[in-house]
Amino acid sequence: MVDATGLALAGGAGVLGGMMNALAGGGTFATMPALLGLGTPANIANATSNLGLMPGGATSAWSFRHELQPVGGVPVRVLAAITFVGGLLGSVLLVVTPGAAFDLIVPWLLLVAFVAIVFGARAADWLATRVTIKPRTLMAVQAVLGTYGGYFGGGVGIMTTATYGLLAGTTPRAMFAPRTLMLTVANFAAAIVFVACGMIRWDACLPMLAGGVVGGWLGAIVGKRLPALVVRWWTILVTGATTAVFFAHAYG
Repeated sequence: MVDATGLALAGGAGVLGGMMNALAGGGTFATMPALLGLGTPANIANATSNLGLMPGGATSAWSFRHELQPVGGVPVRVLAAITFVGGLLGSVLLVVTPGAAFDLIVPWLLLVAFVAIVFGARAADWLATRVTIKPRTLMAVQAVLGTYGGYFGGGVGIMTTATYGLLAGTTPRAMFAPRTLMLTVANFAAAIVFVACGMIRWDACLPMLAGGVVGGWLGAIVGKRLPALVVRWWTILVTGATTAVFFAHAYG
């Protein structure tokens, strides 16, 4: 069982992670280090983080519900269904991945997310002038994002942001609603598997759940007012720093 300090750490990480997910994604960059600091194995920490941030994401998604619009010509319901199936698949992959192997995989997954947020906007502009993306392409990529989200939630919001800009030409502000919904759907699908397989550390998850709800609500409020550039640089800073820490932990 965690002590009072651990409860505060988990709850605070939930608040920060919930806000980050509502703003640009990357909430796991706040919750994973906190859980590892409490002595949680990486694969269990990832599953616990997934569940801990899910209600916060649901809170944010509900706040943005009136802003949901098709993405790249694909209805949101279709994208959500694809994400749910992918989330189930990804979570099953995590369950069968040995803990030691996951420790070595995590930094590279974080690096992919970091590269996506740094270069996603530029790649979108470059691609938009050269090719036309069809709805089937977006749906196929959404399936990959859903699977990634179920396997490892870290950075999936950031990668979704980059994808919607890259493939659908969606503006950062217009991404808030569909991206937040997809994160919640992927987390919900994965949570079903993680709970069923006993991969949740409940003593840390419960305060993180509470913090995530508060953070998701606050993030939705701030996200409606905060300049996109501020959100972008904050996300880059947190993602880059966390990626470096995980590489040092795994390979140092």
